[in-house]
Amino acid sequence: MSRFRVTSTLGEQLKRLVPLGVLFRKPRHFLDMFKIIWKNRDNLPYAWKVITRGVCDGCALGVAGLYDWTVKGPHLCMTRLNLLRLNTVSPFDHDILRDVGSLEKLDNVQLRELGRLAYPMSRKKGEKGFTRISWEEAYRRIADRIRASTVRRIAFFVTARGVTNEIYYMSQKAARALGTNNVDNAARICHSPSTGAMKHAIGLAASTCSYKDWYGTDLLVFFGSNPANDQPVTTKYLHEAKKLGTKVAIINPYLEPGMKRYWVPSTVESAVFGTDIADYFIPVHTGGDIAFLYGVMRHLIENNWVDEEFIASHTAGFEELKKTARGFEWEALEAQSGIDRHGMRDFAQLLHEAKNAVLIWSMGITQHAFGGDGVSMVMNLGLMRGYIGRPKNGLMPIRGHSSVQGGAEMGCYATAFPCVKPVNPENAKKLSEQYGFEVPDWPGMTTTDMVEACARGELDVFYNLGGNLLRNLPDPDHVRKAMENVPLRVHQDIILNDQMFIEAKEEVILLPAQTRYEQEDGGCETTTERRILFSPEIKRQVGEARAEWRIMRELVMAVKPEMDRVFGCETGWRIREEIAKVVPFYEGVEKLRATGDMVQYGGERLCDNAVFPTPNGRANFRPVPLPDLHRPEGTFKASTRRGKQFNSLIYAEIDPINGAPRDAVLMNQEDAARLHLKNGDAIRLMNDLGEYEGHVFLAPIKEGNLQVHWPEGNVLIPTGVVDSVGGVPDYNAVVRVEKSENSAGQNGG
Repeated sequence: MSRFRVTSTLGEQLKRLVPLGVLFRKPRHFLDMFKIIWKNRDNLPYAWKVITRGVCDGCALGVAGLYDWTVKGPHLCMTRLNLLRLNTVSPFDHDILRDVGSLEKLDNVQLRELGRLAYPMSRKKGEKGFTRISWEEAYRRIADRIRASTVRRIAFFVTARGVTNEIYYMSQKAARALGTNNVDNAARICHSPSTGAMKHAIGLAASTCSYKDWYGTDLLVFFGSNPANDQPVTTKYLHEAKKLGTKVAIINPYLEPGMKRYWVPSTVESAVFGTDIADYFIPVHTGGDIAFLYGVMRHLIENNWVDEEFIASHTAGFEELKKTARGFEWEALEAQSGIDRHGMRDFAQLLHEAKNAVLIWSMGITQHAFGGDGVSMVMNLGLMRGYIGRPKNGLMPIRGHSSVQGGAEMGCYATAFPCVKPVNPENAKKLSEQYGFEVPDWPGMTTTDMVEACARGELDVFYNLGGNLLRNLPDPDHVRKAMENVPLRVHQDIILNDQMFIEAKEEVILLPAQTRYEQEDGGCETTTERRILFSPEIKRQVGEARAEWRIMRELVMAVKPEMDRVFGCETGWRIREEIAKVVPFYEGVEKLRATGDMVQYGGERLCDNAVFPTPNGRANFRPVPLPDLHRPEGTFKASTRRGKQFNSLIYAEIDPINGAPRDAVLMNQEDAARLHLKNGDAIRLMNDLGEYEGHVFLAPIKEGNLQVHWPEGNVLIPTGVVDSVGGVPDYNAVVRVEKSENSAGQNGG
């Protein structure tokens, strides 16, 4: 692995002699923390309660108050602190909504800064803006439209923004009480391929290990994942794991600087001198992971570096996988992956030498048309080596948003009921018996299906609980036109976004929601490592905002008043009591009462002693085809990336980790030289869908590949291309590059 070993130049080594990383491009954590304090200065006592009593509403690591279950001592991350203002800001003057003309000129950062949505608002077709209405009037208008429609022409989308399990659970129950399975959540466009692939492989759809298993394992492998940006607290875990001898390998087109070296602010040693994280970097082509892993598997097989005892005793389908792997020509695997067979062997040998390993993946694997196949290949690799069901081993889909793990488990899915049971007549009958009303037995629309149904005029009501599909989905122009084609759109949220200003066929209604901390009776979330954490209510009333689960319940009663005698779930406590009954592996959630209270379902690890809850009682290998990654000569594969943001909430114009501005086009130096481009040159990316204006940003990225920021780059991403396993959109596109006439030679880094 010597050629993949991450090294530092002499200049970088000399710069490290200066403490606190002041000579490096890096986040200035302590300065940024001061800025956060200043921004929240008008409500600091409440901000302190949120930080010290609440469960983080950022990523799904699961910090309760200032502590978690992995490291000793307090810690904070900037993702959580950046979100703090959403919970402390005051409501805006709602008269500004009377004419949205001026608001339409603002970007979502400026809209967010206006403050909280505090009152129900309505805008009818042809009106310049919104007028205030009562909750009763809002419910009446929505209920009238639902009753006038049919169950297949209404749909509910649920975001990942600070949403708790109670909200996910209530949303799906409300939708099904209204007779539809058209309910889906934000996990659909992130990790839905992981759910399907993992269920097939091991019978479960969650991380098989805990973060503590990172400590002392021989090897951590990150596939298409950048936790230094998306889950920054993990850098502390990595710092401590590396002190115990753990090695870290990165498989990605781009060597993220934060995964090369990071300064962990809550650890004195790292804050002063920094921590080298990545030991190895394998630069695969975008989408080339499947071909790379097939090559690695061939070497593991041919050198007898597989766990034969585990495979023989606890798995099925290995011979078919072996036959498939051997059927590919080396040249095809090399061309698609961008790694030659010798490099594949080097990685196979690294795995051979690692008795214990944790394999971790994120949206660099899932957000492809073949995302489920990519996850299956990671699972195949883990099973070949027996990296499951033992301490310091595991297969981990790392979650980027708070409690999206819980969203699927609560049944807030078009294709799954609570307990992640598939939607079919048998399961619908059982759930109907539990609920006391008839549950529909047909699979509903996924998130992308909902937008396409809007475009075709097949939805009468599109209810958005948070989210901004205009910015989250490919081809925003198409999404805008689709949204305009719905008679009634409802946006239930805590702040404004530009999706709300799209005029509907008849009416747009805005409903003010409480945050997870204001939510009556508190709430719980489920972390990446399956911990169900309780976050107590921290009282605050903003205007007429209501708990999100209560809004959904009251809507059901407005449409079907007779439901009140059977529906239940009148309080947060009763919702959790019902969750414990309907989702048995959540047993104990009903007993959670205070910050720090938690239940980790399944224990520290799943599948201990190689027990797999699959139909055949074994872990199942799954051969997959090589995807078609052909692109015309002279074109590039462009993918989207995140930087200094939470979902589509952008917090800085410059990524503090790599110095890239929002319009940066990350490009390999050799590619730039061939195109006679230099750092900072203005360029245009083009394909049949659209154009993207940006600037060259030279970076350690695989030749032939480009990266642009998301959601800005979505103008290049075609709609309708989704993964067959989970329905996640493909956030990659083939583009041409040309120099822009207004090239100013800006220096981005």
